[in-house]
Amino acid sequence: MSRKVIITCAVTGAIHTPSMSKALPVTPQEIADAAIGAAEAGAAIVHLHARNPQTGQPDQSPEAFAPFLKVIKQRSNCVINLTTGGSPTMMVEERVRPAAVYKPEVASLNMGSMNFGLFGMLGRFKDFKHDWERKHLENKDIVFRNTFKDIEFVLRTLSESGTRFEFECYDTAHLHNLNYFLMEGLVKPPLFVQTVFGLQGGIGAHPDEVMHMKRTADRLFGDKYRWSVLGAGRNQLPIAAMAAAMGGNVRVGLEDSLWGGPGRLAESNAEQVRAVRKIIEGLGLEVASPDEAREILHLKGGDTLQV
Repeated sequence: MSRKVIITCAVTGAIHTPSMSKALPVTPQEIADAAIGAAEAGAAIVHLHARNPQTGQPDQSPEAFAPFLKVIKQRSNCVINLTTGGSPTMMVEERVRPAAVYKPEVASLNMGSMNFGLFGMLGRFKDFKHDWERKHLENKDIVFRNTFKDIEFVLRTLSESGTRFEFECYDTAHLHNLNYFLMEGLVKPPLFVQTVFGLQGGIGAHPDEVMHMKRTADRLFGDKYRWSVLGAGRNQLPIAAMAAAMGGNVRVGLEDSLWGGPGRLAESNAEQVRAVRKIIEGLGLEVASPDEAREILHLKGGDTLQV
């Protein structure tokens, strides 16, 4: 199993807006099809957000998740990972609700507060179909709140369900925050640590910064964690390649990057999964199946999803 690489695909998220790409899934059917396509291409885990099917705005009501969760569960054996991040402007009580209701195998959990800037994308994207999109992107006053109290609330809310976590760490301080919860006994190894690079407000995407995050995690967690990376925008595949070569796991998907190549929008989430799979296999490594990912991460099994 040590040579198996887990691919996560985050299929829609709450960052990009519908006018940016026709490939971005918005409706429940589009989200379900994107998740299943990504799984068929080699993703062991699909990371899921919901959107309003008319406007594409992030929607963190449990009712918005049910239609695509049912389809994915019926048609795929992939590991389902539900966001507790929702959108940066939501409070934690709203963000945790889908995972609390459906009790997935994995839920994402952001490990610290941070400035959150999307305004840089306005240099490339100019025309928007919905009024909310430009306002969403140009906001320079977003603090993505993830206090110690907020994090503990999510951990305690989901603890009895057996849900494990994708710990999203946007800077080294977030790794130290995670270590605090490990020392307190509120999280248990193996920790699935997702280090995030290249988002405005978090750590950059230089190889030195990837190495710094990896060295810090190694020092704090030793053999108690499984490492994965997320590179935002054009950084997606270079950082994935670097991490895979170093023994890590990878995350791709249209939540994190809309691109399929220099200046070219990806046609689907599955395209990005196939691209990173080629890199992994080109390094002489193997892609983990969903059941292998369950074994590596000590997950409870897909039959426990309450949908």
